[in-house]
Amino acid sequence: MQQKNNNTPRTKRRVKLLWRVFFIGIISFNLLIIMMNFGLLGYMPSMKELENPSSALSSDVYAADATLIGRYYVTDRSTSKYNEISQNIFNALLATEDARFYEHSGIDPIATAAIPIYVITGKKRGSSTITQQLAKNLFPRENQNMFTLPFLKLKEWVMAVKLERNLTKNEIITLYLNTVPFGDNVYGIRNASLTFYSKTPDKVNINEAAVLVGMLKGNTLYNPRRNPERALERRNVVIDQMVKYGYLKEDEANKIAKEPIVLDYHKLDYHEGMAPYFRQVVEQEVKKICKDLVKPDGSNYNIYKDGLRIYTTIDPRMQRYAESAVEQHIAELQKQFSAQSGYRDGSVWNKFKKYLDLAIKETDRYRQLKDQDMKHADIIREMSKPIPMKVFAWNKQHSKDTTMSPIDSIKYMKMFLQAGFMAMDPFTGEVKAWVGGVDHDYFQFDHVNINTKRQVGSTIKPLLYCLAVDNGFSPCGSVSTMPQDFPTKKGYNAGGAEYGQLPMSMALAKSVNNAALYLIKQVGIDAFADFLRRCGVSSPIDKVPALALGVPDISLYEMLGAYSMFPNGGINVRPMFITRIEDKNGTVIKNFVPEQKELINQNTAFKMVKLMRGVVDFGTAKRLRYRYGFKADMAGKTGTTNNQADAWFIGYTPQILAGAWVGCDDRYLRFNSEALGQGAAAALPIWALFMQKVYADKSLEIRTDATFKQPDNFDDCASFDPTSLQRSGTYNTSGYSTSDDSSGIDEMEEFQ
Repeated sequence: MQQKNNNTPRTKRRVKLLWRVFFIGIISFNLLIIMMNFGLLGYMPSMKELENPSSALSSDVYAADATLIGRYYVTDRSTSKYNEISQNIFNALLATEDARFYEHSGIDPIATAAIPIYVITGKKRGSSTITQQLAKNLFPRENQNMFTLPFLKLKEWVMAVKLERNLTKNEIITLYLNTVPFGDNVYGIRNASLTFYSKTPDKVNINEAAVLVGMLKGNTLYNPRRNPERALERRNVVIDQMVKYGYLKEDEANKIAKEPIVLDYHKLDYHEGMAPYFRQVVEQEVKKICKDLVKPDGSNYNIYKDGLRIYTTIDPRMQRYAESAVEQHIAELQKQFSAQSGYRDGSVWNKFKKYLDLAIKETDRYRQLKDQDMKHADIIREMSKPIPMKVFAWNKQHSKDTTMSPIDSIKYMKMFLQAGFMAMDPFTGEVKAWVGGVDHDYFQFDHVNINTKRQVGSTIKPLLYCLAVDNGFSPCGSVSTMPQDFPTKKGYNAGGAEYGQLPMSMALAKSVNNAALYLIKQVGIDAFADFLRRCGVSSPIDKVPALALGVPDISLYEMLGAYSMFPNGGINVRPMFITRIEDKNGTVIKNFVPEQKELINQNTAFKMVKLMRGVVDFGTAKRLRYRYGFKADMAGKTGTTNNQADAWFIGYTPQILAGAWVGCDDRYLRFNSEALGQGAAAALPIWALFMQKVYADKSLEIRTDATFKQPDNFDDCASFDPTSLQRSGTYNTSGYSTSDDSSGIDEMEEFQ
């Protein structure tokens, strides 16, 4: 009994100590939480940062019909609003990740209390709520180890509670779905649904939702593209969870569980997808525009991080037709090009050895070996050894596996013909199709871009004729085709002297070079150069007589802008390819409108239409009628430069203006035959194939019965007689003009 009395004070002291420790612990814990909340124990994001995460958002590029055609990003991330996400996705997520989401306040006490049981039993189970996972996604753990993990976990609890107190449940679950990573390095539910199913998240069905949510358990392990069997198993687990928590009836779940996973995979990357060259130029243009666009916080917008929405003028249907036309024609033309003497056996490189040597020295492989102090002869020996590689080929895959030496691969790739094609609305300037090359994966150089210049040859002549007509020359008047004298060049004979005096209409249809020299002498070289500037040509222009023959290097983009005044009644319009830019919230931050100016009057414009209609009806572009069977009203001009280094055709109808260029990137590689390499044979077919597809697609409303509108009180000197050319005997049986359509610039340095 005495022993019991002796232990009573000691027991009371122990109980008192325990209570003291308990209260001190509670107070310390609360002080810890308070200090953590105010950032006294390390960085704690503010509520503003939690609501508006600084995660980089990809910028999306849209076609004219709002089709997503591309994306620019550091991390492929996008955002959606709550009402833009299917309830199927929310149900699958809640059933799998956090069934009591709408009951707790950021921390699930039941799941948290069960942690010790899972530790003892060794059973794996996540206890983090969606809100806690969101906090972790927004501010990933750093320097994590067994000692810091409890502290970091506590920090996430604090952030989760702050999120719950300041955001609605719908805002939290939406923010979570916008920040979580899916397979293939895709972030956000919008990107995931677009990538794996080519549909926006509001259209995702139960099967698809279960697959997407299933990936969150392991975005590589359960990636349906890479691991379809595991993804199927995981999808069915998600379906079972949806049944368990009442989101799905069992009979419906059994039906879905028997369905396969059918993807409509479409990962938008740099090379793949529609209009890669166009997306490339949009990217560079928006980057320049962003330098002048300021966000509310005073910083500039960033195309790779700020989730911009870029709306363009490109028409997906016309773009497909343009890409198809380029591929169809160039694939066939390449066979003829490669079969030429010297190209078939590679002996052409004996003539151009110095250019080949320069190309070898510009390769990364050569530079790497040079950096290793290897001598030139040894490098050449090393680069002459055959190795396995993948190269471009005109097949379905646009590639083939082969074995060849690096030097042979340089020769092989350089001998591929390239092409540029662009189509636009001549009234608004809106670019409808843009094909910068034959394959963006292997050839990134864009042949439409304003910075890509090639010698334009005879396509410059309509601009010269236009200036002459606008200054009083009559299309039915005669022009001289005799050699012309200039202060810097006497007796300049570029071809065509045998015609003598020739009606202007016939001179353009035949593309007679001496007639162009005569006209530039009459209007003045300086005046023509100034006129080109007013037409929107910004490329360097040498004020020489050969300007009349197309000596300047000018981009296809500029040439189409200059030609726009012909079908547009004298109004010049600058090509435009972006209509507006919005921020991530859909607020317009930049609008674009057509840039138009009147250059010539309607009478002059229609006279030029009739002159250029003659090119198609009975001139160098006659094959549009007899070979391709076009009956529609159309006009245009071919162009061919010295020795067929460049082939051009720019044509237009009352509703659309388009142009094509064809050639090798290296100008010394060219067609030996004028019959194959002239503009009418090498470039015109792309335009023709494109227009065939455009006319066939009635949804485009490009009509074959549309006609050029003649102005009121039009002063028509006379009708043009196409039969006179045939009577003159200047057309051979194959149907193209035997007259020289090349620039005839004999003072141009070879291989310039």
